[in-house]
Amino acid sequence: MSTSPQVRAFRGMTRAGTRSVLIYRGDLLTGAVTLVIQVVLAIAVWRIVYGGRGPVNGVDASTAVAYAAIAACLQSALLPWQFSSLPMRIRSGQIATDLTRPLGLMWQALGQNLGVLLARLPLAAVGLAAAGVLGALVLPPDGAALLLAVVATVVGALIAMLCNLIVSMVAFWTLEISGPLIVYRFGSSFLSGSLIPLWFMPGWLRSSIEWLPFQAQVYTPVSLYLGQTRGIEALALVGMQLVWFAVLTLLLQAVWRRARHKVVVQGG
Repeated sequence: MSTSPQVRAFRGMTRAGTRSVLIYRGDLLTGAVTLVIQVVLAIAVWRIVYGGRGPVNGVDASTAVAYAAIAACLQSALLPWQFSSLPMRIRSGQIATDLTRPLGLMWQALGQNLGVLLARLPLAAVGLAAAGVLGALVLPPDGAALLLAVVATVVGALIAMLCNLIVSMVAFWTLEISGPLIVYRFGSSFLSGSLIPLWFMPGWLRSSIEWLPFQAQVYTPVSLYLGQTRGIEALALVGMQLVWFAVLTLLLQAVWRRARHKVVVQGG
């Protein structure tokens, strides 16, 4: 069965995104080493924090350590330092060429972001392998928890790509977005639960974060995998993910409709 030109174009953008990461082998090696160090430090810190104590808020030491290791690896794949080429293409004027292509600009950007995500999965695997060597990983309590975690990871990755793209589109209004990207990166790391699990946050802060899309990226899949969230509450978390996916999709479309009128081509 033949595929449509749009599907082939999307695959091409995905391959281009993957190559844009794999071509820089030095950066890949540096990223792998950095992630391993981050995982080792996260494991060491949480083991020290517990220091032989019993469960805290119903979470034992092995679960907290496993959460820290898995969350660090997942975050490294979902939030790379340069997750979109869109701002660069806007600054250089290449956006004019992109707008003339048969595949819509948003699909081009999402394809490229997907390629970057796929290329960074081996880095996450290296981090998980290091955690396994250190005895920090645990198995999910049952098959249902594993299945829900897989679904939540896929939806969380889609939500992360939508958030990343929405932030990248700030470049249509201000060509230099290094500041907003840094704020977004560190804010997302905290709000997603990759630095501190939502279990240990004050009640008022946790209830506020639960209304944001960031927890759907890391906290939801990891907590489901570890079996800390089960039953109706687990299904509710996945349902919230799907709601945020729909909301962010509509928000991206709205931002893009406004951004089209802000296109400024430099250099020709």
